[in-house]
Amino acid sequence: MVEKFSGIDYLINNACLSKKGILSDCSYEDFNYVLRIGVTAPYQLAKLFLPYFNKKAGIVNISSTRAFMSQEDTESYTAAKGGITALTHALSVSLSGKVRVNSIAPGWIDTLEETWSKEDQEQHPVKRIGRPVDIAKMAMFLCSEDSGFITGENITIDGGMTKNMIYHNDLGWTYNSERA
Repeated sequence: MVEKFSGIDYLINNACLSKKGILSDCSYEDFNYVLRIGVTAPYQLAKLFLPYFNKKAGIVNISSTRAFMSQEDTESYTAAKGGITALTHALSVSLSGKVRVNSIAPGWIDTLEETWSKEDQEQHPVKRIGRPVDIAKMAMFLCSEDSGFITGENITIDGGMTKNMIYHNDLGWTYNSERA
């Protein structure tokens, strides 16, 4: 395939999953399985493809706002997303002059096209929940020559939610201390 297209222009690493965390008794094997999918595989792909990247090539890793904020029992996924964020800046230095490497940290993205409450939407400063196209457009930008001076960056796309401090009874949200 590389011969047919004369090299690789872009690699987008998007695969990850969750095996939950400490409250679900996520095993050593499960935890490391998530890290292998979410961090080790992108590293190995970058290493494997290194001789085939074209000039001005780029790698876009999909991280998550979970790398910076969490819900209980999400340690496997959170650790993988934190790892891919750190791998991004490390690779950007190691591959400087060869491949630009950036990551995107999506927040709440509606991948099921559901109907969300006004309160769910209002807690985002942009007053809506994200859509997959919001992430795709950033990935396309990072794969374009318009982003030629950007490397080693993690770009958060979350409608401003990680910048918005929400307290009990704000925007229709209430804190419930009882675990489900």
